[in-house]
Amino acid sequence: MKSPSRQHALEIFQAALKAADPAEAIARHVHLKDGLLTAGSKTYLLDRHKKIIVVGAGKATAIMAQAIEKLLGDRVTTGLINVKYGHTVPLERIELNECAHPVPDAAGVAGAARIAALAAAARKDDLVICLISGGASSLLPLPAAGVTLAAKQTLTQKLLKAGANIHQMNAVRKHLSGIKGGRLADIAYPATVLTLILSDVIGDDPSTIGSGPTSPDPTSIADAQAILDQFGIKTKLPLRETPKPGDALFRRVQNLIVGSNRLAIDAAAAKASKLGLTPLVLSSSIEGETREIASMHAAIAREVVATGQPVKAPTCIISGGETTVTIHGKGKGGRNQEFVLAAALALNGLPHVTVLSGGTDGTDGPTDAAGAIADGLTLARARALGLKAAAYLSNNDSYHFFEPLDDLIVTGPTDTNVMDVRLMIVR
Repeated sequence: MKSPSRQHALEIFQAALKAADPAEAIARHVHLKDGLLTAGSKTYLLDRHKKIIVVGAGKATAIMAQAIEKLLGDRVTTGLINVKYGHTVPLERIELNECAHPVPDAAGVAGAARIAALAAAARKDDLVICLISGGASSLLPLPAAGVTLAAKQTLTQKLLKAGANIHQMNAVRKHLSGIKGGRLADIAYPATVLTLILSDVIGDDPSTIGSGPTSPDPTSIADAQAILDQFGIKTKLPLRETPKPGDALFRRVQNLIVGSNRLAIDAAAAKASKLGLTPLVLSSSIEGETREIASMHAAIAREVVATGQPVKAPTCIISGGETTVTIHGKGKGGRNQEFVLAAALALNGLPHVTVLSGGTDGTDGPTDAAGAIADGLTLARARALGLKAAAYLSNNDSYHFFEPLDDLIVTGPTDTNVMDVRLMIVR
């Protein structure tokens, strides 16, 4: 029999997903009245722009494009967005190009080349609206001169396997790209560029999200090389310098964050309160090795049980951000499933704790699951099926541990991406 807290955890996670809806994010920040487009603190008189061209990439950008079409209608001249396979919606004026994530493919390169061509064709009196969300780094692959797609794929896989975080991954990718690290803004210059961003990185830095195609790049070739050296990765690929802060071209560019992990975390806390649980929000900016973060969360849950500190039960401990997994085994899984498995082992003996971790994009690593859920009965149920939790964790095989237990969280594409949501309910 599964605990009632499991249903509450799933409801809280769904509330977080709803709050991260890309269309609602754009509606909160972008408005049109009498031909005047307001985006954040800036305004654009649309009659002054001959063409409006929409480009971009990311897991959530199909819905973002749909919101822009609804807002601007036939003012949109043309557009092309690179999206992950299966992440499409009906559009009238903006084309969607499906391609691969997290390892880029030829379809992504072809789409990125077409996006660059659209930007290059823009003139000074045109407006380029760029839509960026999580996944854009992989979904907007345009290798620089001297770099092949195959070489870039190999390097991406090496960085992922080594446990590089999103900041490190993007610092390297920007210096191997013909479109990232501010280069898309450079290509579009002197057109006006408005970039709407759904953040999937800690700190919401526009230069890191999607490798910052329209943002000045504060990192250098030396920084990228230092990251490769840190992980012992050798490459002969030519690194290329990027446009920097202070470059005049960025005077015609606005980068606006329209949504982030904080919105999802706040919604999770509100839902927990409605369910009679005292929310304890740790942070929306947690990063680090997944197993270590799981151990830290478990320690807090144990303290709640033992002393009622830092909050009394019933409570829901909530955190966001994005952890990393250093892969040592040959199994299947992702950071969220691994978090839940590591936490379940650390919480062994506490029957009234439920843990859930899920990616808001509906995908955890190379799997069809968003994450997983476990409670005080999970390890006993696993033992009854002959599943040894520690062995599965050692082999980075959390997916095949949770699959026979029916404890995977499978949402399908959520059409958003604002990093992860982690929950621990303590009764």
